[in-house]
Amino acid sequence: MIQIVTGDPRPISKQIVDGIRMKIVTGELVPGSKIPSVRGLAMQLTINTNTVARAYAKLTDEGLVEARKGLGLFVCPPRQLLSDAEREKRLGEQVDKFINEIIGLNYPNQTIVDRLSERLNALNTFHNSPNNPKQAK
Repeated sequence: MIQIVTGDPRPISKQIVDGIRMKIVTGELVPGSKIPSVRGLAMQLTINTNTVARAYAKLTDEGLVEARKGLGLFVCPPRQLLSDAEREKRLGEQVDKFINEIIGLNYPNQTIVDRLSERLNALNTFHNSPNNPKQAK
């Protein structure tokens, strides 16, 4: 399902949250899809169950997955949980964080913009692709 990178500066639980979030956004996990149990994913990734539980709690808090009693965790239908002002605030915070992370790499601004555009276009291309499970009929 997802991979953990040992050299990644993000905590493992954050890598899990980001990995599942990306699979939801790209359509690899569609609404109603069941995600592995805490124990199952922990065994698959050979990590502590508490780490997976923490990641799943975050995903639940964000409204991306929901627990169904006795059945497990499932991907929720997309919904807008944040106001426009909160979305704008968070976008600004993430852009600032991104800039602070890459400023020392000394790339020209246009190179950075081009790279971001390529990655966003790749996501949009997959999102609208016939290979995307959301698009299959």
